[in-house]
Amino acid sequence: MILVLRALGVGDLVTAVPALRALRAAYPARELALAAPAWLAPLVDLVGGVDRLVDTTGLDRPLRIGSAPRVAVNLHGRGPQSHRLLTATRPARLLAFANLDAGWADGPAWDVDEHEVDRWCRLLSWYDIPADRADLSLRRPGSAGLPSGVTLLHPGSKIPAKRWPAERFAALARALTDQGHRVLLTGSADERALAARVADAAGLTSDAVLAGRTDLGALAALVADARLVVSGDTGVAHLATGYGTPSVVLFGPVPPAHWGPPPDRPRHRVLWAGEADWPSWDGVGSHPTMAALRLDEVLAAVAEVLRVVRVSGAVAA
Repeated sequence: MILVLRALGVGDLVTAVPALRALRAAYPARELALAAPAWLAPLVDLVGGVDRLVDTTGLDRPLRIGSAPRVAVNLHGRGPQSHRLLTATRPARLLAFANLDAGWADGPAWDVDEHEVDRWCRLLSWYDIPADRADLSLRRPGSAGLPSGVTLLHPGSKIPAKRWPAERFAALARALTDQGHRVLLTGSADERALAARVADAAGLTSDAVLAGRTDLGALAALVADARLVVSGDTGVAHLATGYGTPSVVLFGPVPPAHWGPPPDRPRHRVLWAGEADWPSWDGVGSHPTMAALRLDEVLAAVAEVLRVVRVSGAVAA
């Protein structure tokens, strides 16, 4: 068995796709088990190549996998906790970043200033396992009964600092509706109230609020068949990259160089206010880097990605 640890969220899983596929290619005859939260199962199926999902949330409980793995791979973090969790399974071999606190001197050094996709490709390359950082595409899910050709706005984020102000999402929804877009609002159950507030301010009906009403598989299907996605730096943006769906991603305070879509794909546009001397922040609401992004900038970015799609006529980016 090849055991891979990635017990995180949607964006974390999608950015690990090239590494997961590289491991599948390197060990074609071995069972590939992914230790990740069970709720990610619909998305794991769309990645392909994973034989078993081991329900794992956090790093505080032993991994229940049965026999010891042939190889354990730490795609979770720099350690030491993630290293120790994997070594407790007694693998014949561990692939991980060097971490002396975990008693692990093998592997490359951790680089804090590195794109998340490149980080895991570099780790595998150290162990002579080639990975293609451009291999980000996801399988298309079934979409029976779900709307297609819609514009999805995703105003939420697990980290409130990474949210663009709700009133600007509402203004964006109004402007895009006036331009002929069918706007729907996505999000988790915890973000339903936020999405409803945006819809109300934008003059949209309650039917436009899908937050809390779709599981992960349905969300993936919506993104795969959408006309456009506008979101912050969160999981739905990575789904848009995986499906080549035109997107505008609003970044802050984390720079897009760490988590953004590939810069050579013009149908994915990133907006970021950059590193500057921002005014002091009280820790409440949107970070100043998000508040600095203007509505006209977002509308211009939307127009640009849709122009690229029209001109190129491409099916995928």
